[in-house]
Amino acid sequence: MKNYNFLTLILLGITLIGCGDTKKGENSLFTIDESAFPAHFTQKEALTIGILNPKSKEIDSVAYFINDQRVGSTKGAKDFRFELLDQKLGYQYLKATVYFGGDSSDATKRIEVVSDVEPKALKFKIVNTFPHDTKSFTEGLEFHDGSLYESTGQKGDSYIREIDYKTGKVIRQVDLDSTYFGEGITFINGKLFQLSWQEKTGFIYDAKTLKLEKTFTYDKEIEGWGMTNDGKYIYQSDGTEKIWKVDPANQKHIDYINVYSGTSKIKALNELELINGKFFANVFQKDAIAIINPTSGAVEGILNMAELRKQLKFNSPDVLNGIAYNPQTKTIFVTGKYWDKMFEITVSE
Repeated sequence: MKNYNFLTLILLGITLIGCGDTKKGENSLFTIDESAFPAHFTQKEALTIGILNPKSKEIDSVAYFINDQRVGSTKGAKDFRFELLDQKLGYQYLKATVYFGGDSSDATKRIEVVSDVEPKALKFKIVNTFPHDTKSFTEGLEFHDGSLYESTGQKGDSYIREIDYKTGKVIRQVDLDSTYFGEGITFINGKLFQLSWQEKTGFIYDAKTLKLEKTFTYDKEIEGWGMTNDGKYIYQSDGTEKIWKVDPANQKHIDYINVYSGTSKIKALNELELINGKFFANVFQKDAIAIINPTSGAVEGILNMAELRKQLKFNSPDVLNGIAYNPQTKTIFVTGKYWDKMFEITVSE
């Protein structure tokens, strides 16, 4: 077994998923020939699509689509070749619209594009240890203007805090209404954004005063988990393998990537932090952090953080969650739900 599959299975606990095909041809006239298809494709491969014509219809032309986007056509029943370089990781839906005798008919097929990147096993070094409130069910962690901010979950106990991270002292706190389960936070354009879990509601605060300015409703039927940003867009996890790209001006979800390690779909992505151009993501219920390419969704590195539990005075049963990059020290701060410590670390290969 390749090293990256070993890392994925041990650290992230993911089941390898085969391509499969839950959708057969939509009619009996034509089908997409899958006989030469591999179990999975990668973005470096080309896809050759052929049409099976069991009733020997005289085919005039065929138009080809991937995820309902037209990618080309052929005269007659010639095979069509298409590069997968620009396709997302994850399931892709093929459609061939076959034109014959003044009529047309569709044939469909699902394929899965997976990562061919071998994740590196990264190392970390603890450079400082600080106190952390054992009553904090950590969901988001972020530095802003030199201060550390933390958001927490649980209905009736969800809040945002500005913290003196060296002492653990709370500088100020804003509580969420007890009807909401708080989730991730991020600072962008002078605002502080906060998610709720299953209430499909987000909150926008003034970054300086923490005064609530607006609430908004998610425009997708998803849950709210982690948040980060690149200075222009917000990136949001929803508890699946997806990381959504969000326009902070109107809070619309405009795109997404699917996260894969090898052939494994990485679900339950939680807290996010964009560090030196890569997503660092907690994986729910795993003491591991995945380092993700923000363009492709490929996991490029894995941090096994299990050793941190040995440093806790109170061995919290809850999970590692909370990643904050401090640009002043160029170090990363991590903690967990109800953990009694927060760790300042550096990362290397």
